[in-house]
Amino acid sequence: MSHEEEKNFLLQGLGAKVRELRGAANLTIKELAGRAGLSLRFVNQLEAGQGNISVAGLARVASALGRPLADLLPPKNHDQSLRARLWQLVTSSSDAELQELQRWFEQRKGQSHRHFIALIGLRGAGKSTVGVRLAKKLKTEFVELDARVEQAAGMSLREIFSMHGEEYYRRLEQKALLKLFNESSGCVLATGGSLVTATESWSLVKRHCFTVWLQAKPEDHMNRVLRQGDLRPMKDNPAAMNELKALLARRNPLYAEAAITVKTSTRTPTAIVEQIAKALPWRNDRKT
Repeated sequence: MSHEEEKNFLLQGLGAKVRELRGAANLTIKELAGRAGLSLRFVNQLEAGQGNISVAGLARVASALGRPLADLLPPKNHDQSLRARLWQLVTSSSDAELQELQRWFEQRKGQSHRHFIALIGLRGAGKSTVGVRLAKKLKTEFVELDARVEQAAGMSLREIFSMHGEEYYRRLEQKALLKLFNESSGCVLATGGSLVTATESWSLVKRHCFTVWLQAKPEDHMNRVLRQGDLRPMKDNPAAMNELKALLARRNPLYAEAAITVKTSTRTPTAIVEQIAKALPWRNDRKT
């Protein structure tokens, strides 16, 4: 293969890869061009395999796509080395598969120092109250998953559900989890009360986190929500408590899949935090 043929082959492969990744990111050519600081014409040429882009420009394209630079430069087709074959497998993998691979490598090399703790339970279980104190004790970040979803959508949860529905919320929820597990060095995570009903997201949380069910009585759930100033659960609904009990009955088997259950109805936040901290396997084995 001549030098010119090799260059054309590389540019065509690069263009196809950029086009593929742009589609996966749901970006138009105009949006990609704007994010990368390139002209619309040049991005069109790039995707057509005719744009001989500089390394700096390619780095901006990779950043605009939310991908590492290496993802845009596949090895040549005739490269059958072990590293090239592995690279091809990696670049065709989903985010969830890549995270599983990352965990395996970290454990294999003894570099798994990222710890995630997920607090689950119905609204009013005390996830935010306990989560903030637990994160402070462990000197880590506290993250509310629904806040990340709202940030990604640019609107409140109520607006998300009213305008786009539950399916859209679930997609944002899963994306927020993937992004968190991929980028965070560890945190205490307060999940939404219904996360356990979303099979894929709940599986993600169980794979990556030490899970804690904050269990409370129905009356405690209701009273805590009311104390927060939210009167909606009881407003014009005399059957609200019965509905709450029925909801708990449906979700309890899923909540019970957590690594540990901590009863919160008769305990202080400080006592709850101490119980969770003592149960963490990486604190017990003294490896961190």
